[in-house]
Amino acid sequence: MTVATLPRSALRTLSARRPLLLAASVCLLSFATFWAAQRAAGVSMIDLMVYRAEGRTVLDGRDLYAMRATSAQLPATYPPFAALLFTPLTLPGVPGLRALATAGNLLLLVAFAQLSLRLTLAPDRLPRPWVTALWVASAAVWCEPVWTTLRYGQINLLLAVAVVWDLTRRDGHRWAGVGTGLAAAIKLTPALFAVLFLIVGLVRAREEGWNPWLRRSATASVVCCAATLVATAALPRDSLRFWSVTLFETHRVGSAENTANQSLRGVLARLLHTAEPTLWWTATAAAMAVLGLAAAVAAALRGERAAAMTACAATALLISPVSWSHHWVWCVPIVLFLGARAGARWALAAALVFCSYALWWVPHGTGRPELAQGAAEMALSALYPLTAAALIGYVAASVVRPWRTSRNA
Repeated sequence: MTVATLPRSALRTLSARRPLLLAASVCLLSFATFWAAQRAAGVSMIDLMVYRAEGRTVLDGRDLYAMRATSAQLPATYPPFAALLFTPLTLPGVPGLRALATAGNLLLLVAFAQLSLRLTLAPDRLPRPWVTALWVASAAVWCEPVWTTLRYGQINLLLAVAVVWDLTRRDGHRWAGVGTGLAAAIKLTPALFAVLFLIVGLVRAREEGWNPWLRRSATASVVCCAATLVATAALPRDSLRFWSVTLFETHRVGSAENTANQSLRGVLARLLHTAEPTLWWTATAAAMAVLGLAAAVAAALRGERAAAMTACAATALLISPVSWSHHWVWCVPIVLFLGARAGARWALAAALVFCSYALWWVPHGTGRPELAQGAAEMALSALYPLTAAALIGYVAASVVRPWRTSRNA
């Protein structure tokens, strides 16, 4: 049977599905090319191997935070609850585990794109959400944070999807907050979203009393505490060491000035040519936390969840002691938000930042050459923080502008 002889109803169905089929085909081609490029580059997925070693250490009953894995002798840095979740990674062989992790991250990228679009665009502007998500994912896989996340076998996309899933739930949804709570129990940085939920809920409580934002915050807090208590019961020695000692050992993660560290601390270390800019970083991070959270809260109170999400994510990445470039997978909703609100030119400029790989153009590696950077090299290795700061400024300005207009009316 040829296309010409198909029943009219079948032709209509085929025509309706053509955009989805085209988007899926392009996405699969992009993912397959990406996978081939990763294999050709001989990526080690070194962080995935550390996760696997953590799971093995838990099963063997050894000291989790004394463990060193891979030829780079990398330590465990996440809370003990994460190590419990990593135990299934010991079941498959290494080649199979790498394939599963890559496939899983690619599926998470599509889900992340779809959830980000759902939060960023109104339903009438997004008639085919999965079609658009496939197009976005096919392009986003090539940006530096996503490429590096898959190269290392990182869990950044999983944590981001958990948080954005919470934000896309309707008010009053019984599970809203669970994703953020679990993400915070695995890695502490997402806890800033629970703080955002709490502040917004407290402000709204003055007029509404108990409200969905307070419920979201309470759920996230309870889930995070419950997961931490489970880990404490299962791994009491490791839990005591993490929460009393390891948590405060920022040097365990890596050198502050490393060009891959795209946090304020990394920028200041390179700018001041010092390995530990403690005083300047503490003051700057505190100021940025206040400004970023204020912008995110104000946006959330106006019902602009996409603005609140991107401002909060940018703030968390800036104030964290170490935000490796692969942590910046939040560039996906940031670019989408800028495209929807600021226009195509700003979205394109942000996309070029994250697709340029510019932070790797500067001298890096052994010998700590980042401590001797010139002005141009400093700028290239600070593009992510500069973009995040500009985004927070844009969200703050967009909130203040309508307020001024209403005051002057």
